[in-house]
Order: sequence, then structure tokens, then C-alpha cells
Amino acid sequence: MRIIPAIDIIDGKCVRLTKGDYSTQKIYNEDPLEVAKQFQDHGIEFLHLVDLDGARAGKIVNYKVLEEIASRTRPTIDFGGGLSTESDLRTAFDSGASQITGGSIAVRDPETFTGWLKVYGSEKIILGADALDRKVAVSGWQEDSDLELFPFVESYLQKGIIYVICTDISKDGMLEGPSLELYKELLSEFAELRLIASGGITEMDDLYKLAEMGCEGAILGKAIYEGKISLKQLEEFIQSK
Repeated sequence: MRIIPAIDIIDGKCVRLTKGDYSTQKIYNEDPLEVAKQFQDHGIEFLHLVDLDGARAGKIVNYKVLEEIASRTRPTIDFGGGLSTESDLRTAFDSGASQITGGSIAVRDPETFTGWLKVYGSEKIILGADALDRKVAVSGWQEDSDLELFPFVESYLQKGIIYVICTDISKDGMLEGPSLELYKELLSEFAELRLIASGGITEMDDLYKLAEMGCEGAILGKAIYEGKISLKQLEEFIQSK
């Protein structure tokens, strides 16, 4: 299972929110590049970079941060947050993203998102399926949609999506453990799914459980920044694979 630390960006700074609420913003580092280098020094090979300003604005904003991290560190970067046009997508890839995650765009403009999938391929395009009470949320989780999570995921698997990042918003930033039952159901329902779990990961035992059930990757943020899981522990987990 891939270990994928999250670096969430507001105003060019590394922050974390709780349940996607922008009013809960906590700055952990003024320099996201410094954070990325620390991850790299402990054997981290993948990063999940989220443009929270972009998610709220509906267009890419913090691409310069992406460019700096991609050009000065080695980890493979998945970038998301506000990508809504072909221009946004080109900017993300030109700035160094290896993959992009589309969430709101997949809900609001499935034709465009499906077009990206056809042009760039399933290794480059990740579906962001973030949900509250199993209803998909959009706009940096500021809005709920009427879409049920499971049919939403199924529809895109049929269109060629392979990778899906699923965050249970009620768990995000709460440090109360991930939605294990939800992920078990998803993996049971969709055998071909490469599921990346996100939200609520609090201790190393959570990672072992997610790996055991067959998650392809795990995104974690606050557990690292609050010292619940050390970078040394993650390094040992990666080396033990």
C-alpha cells in the first residue's frame, strides 16, 4: 500500500482543515517545500497536494507551489483542487503533477472529466469521490450534491477510471480513525477498484488495517502534523513492504 502524505495549501502555506471547514484552518508550515523535503528524507515517494484556494475558487490557484515542490523534490505528486478546465489541467501537468484528482468537475461536468480520462488515460486521472453521509460533496466540500457515493463510483469505473480517492468528510481531521466499513464495502462491491483511503487515519494500526483490506494507497495529514504518526514510523512501514 502506498503511503501518501497530504500537503494542503492556502495562501501558499501548508495548512489543515477539520471536516473541510475553512474556518478551522491551522497553519503547520509557512513553506510547503520544506514539508515536502522532510517527507522525502524519510523515504516518502508520493505526495497528495491539494490547492484549497483553488477548490474554493473553482480554478487552479497555487500552481507555483506545485511547480516548486515538483522541481526540487523527487516524490510523485497527485494534484487536486479546483481543476475545471483544460487550461487548469495543462497548468497542473506542466507544473509537475504526475496525476490529477478531479472531484467537483466529475460531478458538475462529467462530459469534460470523461474527456480528460480519454485524452490522458486512467493512470493520470484520479476520481475524487468525497462524501458526507454517502452523498458526494463538491466545491472543497462546501456543498453537497444529490449523488449517492456507490453509483457515482460505479459510473466512472464503467468509463475507465481505475484510481479513486475516497474521503469520508465526517472523519477528516478528526483523528478518530478512518471509515473502515465504508472502504470494505467499496472494495467488496468493485473488485477492480484501486482505492486510496483518506480521512481519519490516526495511528499506525489504521494503516495496517487499510493495507490488509486491500487499499491501494492511504492519504494522511493531520496525524503526521500533530505527531500521532511519526515520519520514522512511516519510513519503517514503507521499508517493510
